[in-house]
Amino acid sequence: MGSVDETAAPAPLRILVITTGLKLGGAEQQIAALARAFLALGNEVAILSLTQGREIDLPAEVQVTELAMRKTPLSMLSALRQARDLVRLWRPDVIHAHMVHANLFARVLARTGHMPPVICSAHSAREGGRLRALAYRITDRWCAMTTHVSDAGRLAMVASGAVPEGRVIVMPNGIDTSRFQPDPPSRERTRRDLGLGPDDRLVLNVGRLVPEKDQAMLIEAFGEVSRDLPKARLMIAGDGPLRDELAHQVTRRGLNHVVLLAGARKDIPDLLRAADVFVLSSRIEGMPLAVGEALASGLPVVATAAAGVSELAGDTATLTPTGNPQALASALRNAIASLPGTESERDRRRQRIVGRFDVNGVARQWLAQYRSLRKQR
Repeated sequence: MGSVDETAAPAPLRILVITTGLKLGGAEQQIAALARAFLALGNEVAILSLTQGREIDLPAEVQVTELAMRKTPLSMLSALRQARDLVRLWRPDVIHAHMVHANLFARVLARTGHMPPVICSAHSAREGGRLRALAYRITDRWCAMTTHVSDAGRLAMVASGAVPEGRVIVMPNGIDTSRFQPDPPSRERTRRDLGLGPDDRLVLNVGRLVPEKDQAMLIEAFGEVSRDLPKARLMIAGDGPLRDELAHQVTRRGLNHVVLLAGARKDIPDLLRAADVFVLSSRIEGMPLAVGEALASGLPVVATAAAGVSELAGDTATLTPTGNPQALASALRNAIASLPGTESERDRRRQRIVGRFDVNGVARQWLAQYRSLRKQR
């Protein structure tokens, strides 16, 4: 009788991802990055989106189904039927949901019949109010595992009563360090395209224009920076419901010549290479991908101490209290005054991300979790 080859590569997995949506956002970008990594490691991926519309780039090999679910009982029942049919046809080994609505949907789906293990991943330190925490707690037993991208977020979920402490673990975001890395020719080309001169200092913020990201506080802080450093420029790359309000704020403060609301961009790696400093102004985060991408690009980072930032950056970033424009302005002035910095400083920032948060390593951690749950099932 032949012996089993214990060194053989594990069998590939079929991974069904359920997401609230596929718009431009940190969680959505993480889903895309993990999908690329899973495929590169020989697995199959399908994505089920509760809502319509796709703004992120996904590999052609990924099967995408959009449910166009609305907040009505009939629409939700129809979406559950479609999801169940997809599971029966595609036969995934594991279902991995991301973000609160998809997490709750996947848990209810698990109750509709025999299903593979369901994992639910939270991406924000504030998943919602008391009703969402109660919904999480009631449905907790319907999933095999709940994860959060940061320990601060995990503790917040436990404190809210959403999940028992022993039922949630930390699985960090992964950064595609092959896309986000220093590239001097790209830097020069992008700066030239942006009309930046050699003495201009570009401060970059990337994020949705929503209250949680607090770009209003950032604009207030940058107004102070601009008075002292007239060559400083601020670009905010992102779109959202606060765009008009922020544009009015920029005009009201007389900052149109130094602050650019650049809208949603698909050239973030190039913008990071063109920038001199990255800034995060958020009140609420889980583990901000943009900070990791900036560090992987070698950039100095000034960030508010939102959940997950210190876990991601360690001592390679300057942290300030949330909601404090004076502290943020002071830290930005110091960061700009310290430019251009040394090559060893840039390398240390990049190695912080490469060594701990590279997406390929994180994808392998996920695959190990999937296989463990499948074996238990």
